[in-house]
Order: sequence, then structure tokens, then C-alpha cells
Amino acid sequence: MLTDNPAIFFAIISLLALSIHLYLWARLVRSTTFPGTWRRIGTAVIVVLGLVGVIGFAVTRTVGVDAWWLAWAGYGWIALMFYLLLSLLVLEIPRLALTLWWRRSGRTATAEVPRPRSESPATSVAMVGPPTPQRPVGGATTRPRPTNGNRPAHRSSGPANPDRRLLLSRVCALAACGVAAGVTGYGLRTAFSDLRTTRVRIPLAKLDPRLSGFRIGVVSDTHFGPFIHREMAERIVRIVDREQPDMVVILGDLADGTVAEIGRDTEPLRQLRSRHGTYFVTGNHEYSSGVEEWVDQVRELGIRPLLNERVEIASGGAAFDLAGVNDVMAPMYDRQGPDFATALRDRDPARFSLLLAHQPVQLHTAVQYGVDLQLSGHTHGGQTAPFDRLVGLQQPVVAGLAKKQDTSIFVTRGAGFFGPPVRAGIPPEMAIVELQARG
Repeated sequence: MLTDNPAIFFAIISLLALSIHLYLWARLVRSTTFPGTWRRIGTAVIVVLGLVGVIGFAVTRTVGVDAWWLAWAGYGWIALMFYLLLSLLVLEIPRLALTLWWRRSGRTATAEVPRPRSESPATSVAMVGPPTPQRPVGGATTRPRPTNGNRPAHRSSGPANPDRRLLLSRVCALAACGVAAGVTGYGLRTAFSDLRTTRVRIPLAKLDPRLSGFRIGVVSDTHFGPFIHREMAERIVRIVDREQPDMVVILGDLADGTVAEIGRDTEPLRQLRSRHGTYFVTGNHEYSSGVEEWVDQVRELGIRPLLNERVEIASGGAAFDLAGVNDVMAPMYDRQGPDFATALRDRDPARFSLLLAHQPVQLHTAVQYGVDLQLSGHTHGGQTAPFDRLVGLQQPVVAGLAKKQDTSIFVTRGAGFFGPPVRAGIPPEMAIVELQARG
């Protein structure tokens, strides 16, 4: 893929940002101002915001979280920018409809203007020539007033009336700014709200009936970093203490930054308690944040990483296989990618198997290896509407429970967020998955 090359990836992002900002400038500045001081100010604002967005994205993805103020400025503008873009695109429809209606009404008004009647050919010719000045009693020279027949039509009836176009542009710009600010504010509040506890019960054909009711706390995509801190870990611990699951799994994208920068924010995870412990698999963000250090940090917190590995979970006289594979993006960082053969080899195919894999797209390989249930994250449920629809173009499942052939998959919407601190319509969650023997 082209996006596997960081230079090409940032070039594509920069080109996309340039195109969006040119459109925003055309609709928010050029269409709403006259040439002069205000237009120059508006242009400068758009340019500065565009640079802040691109630089903020690049710096926080390559340097780290020390530039937290740049992350807030850059990603805050990116969130507002996308909703401005969407609002303006929607408003193009009524804008076009009004413009066409004005054009039609202007043509109709012009066609209905009556022509003057001439009483004789001589009179007609005389009217074509220049008017003859008349000297009134006072001696001043005046021009004759035009009759109704040759009076020019009022400019408001024409299709190209600049006053109408300016008013329409300003109304659309104000409406778009209001909608974008409102949705961004709502999404910002939702992103930092308390975690919802989502409960799902999954019927499984191979599950030993003695394991029915086995409950798993599913955590994913916490993204500790410039926006998310220690409070997130404390929330997760509180939910686990309240729900008392049999096991806890963390499905990757634990952090955006190095252990030295934000490892202290994960300290409360040391307090996670369950009968069968806590397990972890890597996500793509671990590899861009120093995967070896994070794996060591996870172990130090008392959490067991599964790096293309499998363990047996025994409970109530029965057992099942728990396997974990590395993220598909690992080879991009010269690390070992997912190895299903190593994680699932030499196992009893009649025994229930549970796979932890960060990305739902790994489902296709899980089906080939006869996995019964896969738990994944990565998508954030799309993170913010309506852009969640785009996630489905890359991942087979965006959120919730689904099935492919004999393999079930549950995808959590995740606890945190990446990029813009916005989750409009898609709240953060921690899931409690309950295994049930079918029949």
C-alpha cells in the first residue's frame, strides 16, 4: 500500500488538506467579502489554520506528546474543518437551487418588459438618436426622463445580482460555522465522557457448557497521550471492580507516545483484578511508540502480552484456547507481524478457541485457521458520525457482533480516540463479553 511509506502518506494528507482549505477559503472568505482588508485577513486565517492542522498532525505522530498544546490546536481545527466541509457541501444544494430560481425569475422579468410604441417611423428614428437637451425657464439644461418603456430593469430582478449572491454566501457561511461548532462541541464532550459499559452475550457451538457464563472485560484503543491521561486507566479499573469479569483483555493501541513520556498514566492498570488475569495484544500504535518498551511496561504492570502466542484457560473443569497475534502493521516498522500458524498450531480443533487481534480485518485469516471467536478493536466504531461510514471500506466489521462462516467476531468501539478529540454520536465504551454454549 502507498500509505505504508510515511513520506507518501504525509504527502497525500497534505494534498488533501490543501484541497479542503482551498474550498473553505472560496466559500468562507472569497464568497463573503469584497477585495480588500477583510478578505486578506480571512485568507491569512485560513492559511494559518491549515498550517497548524498539518503541522500538529505531523509533529504529534513523529515527535511525541510534549507538544500537547499543538495537538489541541491542530486536531481541534481538524475536527472543526471536517464538519465545516460537510456542512458547506450539504448547503451547496439549496445554494444551487436558489441561484437557478433567481436566474429563471430574472429571465422572466426581462422578457416581460414592454417595448415602447412609436406613432410613426420618424418618431421611432428620433427615439433611437440622442435625446435633445431642453432648457427650462431657469436656464438649466436637463435630460428628459426615460419613459416606462425604455427605463432599465431594476438590478434585483436579474440573475447576477451581487447583493443577493453576497447575502446567500454569508447566510450559508454562518449556518455552516454554527453547525460545525455545535457538532464539534458535542463530540468533544462525548469523547471525554464516562465509559459506557456494553454487554454482549455470544452463543458458541464449540464452547463447553461448563464454561457458559464466562465473562471477559474487553478494553481497547485507550490511546494514552496528549489528550488522554491517568483518569482513563482509573475509569477502567472502576468498571472492572464493579463488573468482576473472569478475565480482562486489552486489544492494543494502548498509547500514543513513548513509555518515558506517558508510561506513568498507565500505572492504575496495575490494579486490574480478575480470576484469570489480564492479557494484551499489540495494536498499530504500539509500533509507532516503541513496541519493545511498551511490551515491557505491560509486563511490569502484571499484564500478560500474547505475541503470536497461545495459553490455556481452565475454569469449572473445562478449558479453552486463548491466542493472541501481533498487529498487521508490524512489518511496516520492521517487526514480526501476525503469525497465526505459530499462535494456533498443534491445538485440539474440537476445543473452543478465542483469538485476540487488534484489527477486525484479521478475521479473514482467523476463519482459515478455524477460530471460533475473535475479539478486536481498532475502528473506534468509526469514532465520529458520519465519517464512521468510511471505516467500513477498510474493515469487515466496524462495531458490534458479526459472523463469517463459523467464526464469530466482536469489535469494541474503544475507550479513547485518535486524532481529533471528537466522538459525535459514537460514545466510548468498555465491553463485557459473556460466552454462552449454544443449545
